[in-house]
Amino acid sequence: MWDPAASPIRVLLADDDPSFVSSVHDLIDRQPGLAVVATAVDGLEAIELAEELGPDAVVLDLHMPLLDGVSAAARLRRDHPNICLIALTGDDAPALHRAVLDAGADDVLLKSELVEGLLERLRTARSGT
Repeated sequence: MWDPAASPIRVLLADDDPSFVSSVHDLIDRQPGLAVVATAVDGLEAIELAEELGPDAVVLDLHMPLLDGVSAAARLRRDHPNICLIALTGDDAPALHRAVLDAGADDVLLKSELVEGLLERLRTARSGT
């Protein structure tokens, strides 16, 4: 089980909304055992940073420029099979949620459910659940 005294769970954030990224970054960094290691503004940058930094978890928006979250999730899952992938979206669209889950995301959270759902899910990033 995850021990918050151990090395922190390293999180990469990918979203093209700077104010949203700032809020989520602050939220995660205030939590014991969680640390944001980088932020990306598009899906391609998320893939590059994941390759370079090897985070434990990637939190990615589904609507980003250059490469959308579904495509980025598929590539991240292929290249990093053990990474925790959490998709965030403002769209309550079951077909979109299913697409990103089929692409390899571990979970899809609505941005409106962000605080409670994201922190709980990140804490399980290393447990494989």
